[in-house]
Amino acid sequence: MAWTRRPALAGLTMVLVAALAACGGGGGGADREPSGHAGAAKGSGAHAGRPDGRPRTVAGVRDAVRHVTRQTARSTRPHLVRTCASESRKVRHTGRSKGRTRTWYTTEKHQDCTKVRRGTETYTRVVRPERWCVRLDDVNGEPRTDDVWYRVRRDAYTKVDEADARAKVTVEPVARGC
Repeated sequence: MAWTRRPALAGLTMVLVAALAACGGGGGGADREPSGHAGAAKGSGAHAGRPDGRPRTVAGVRDAVRHVTRQTARSTRPHLVRTCASESRKVRHTGRSKGRTRTWYTTEKHQDCTKVRRGTETYTRVVRPERWCVRLDDVNGEPRTDDVWYRVRRDAYTKVDEADARAKVTVEPVARGC
């Protein structure tokens, strides 16, 4: 009786697999970053080969630039020190030879190491990372898209900063917004 259900079950499985493959159930959606991290906001990056068709670079008229400096703070954390304790263990060995069981003991040295807190240490904590931002008008030739901020790498920021005001520039954004 069970063997009569196998072809129907196999057919149903194949239809289900084909439907999932057609719908793109393989993992990445349009709002997924190419690095594979889910949860990244839509429009937070601009990379080549994206399934949503966004371009790798954007062109527009230079509007403004903004350099957000790195902000740090001094902070303390526990100072951990590695301590090791040596000990000797008595190990029992047995062996069989010609129907007789022979037992002997050896002493093996063993070392256990753990990290133990010894006071505190100070370190420099980064509160706000350094960012370079560019604001463009007429993004990709569309006059309706004005005042769009893009976070860019330092070399692209320097190139745009040196350009004349209202000059046409092309940048490769790291993320959208500043």
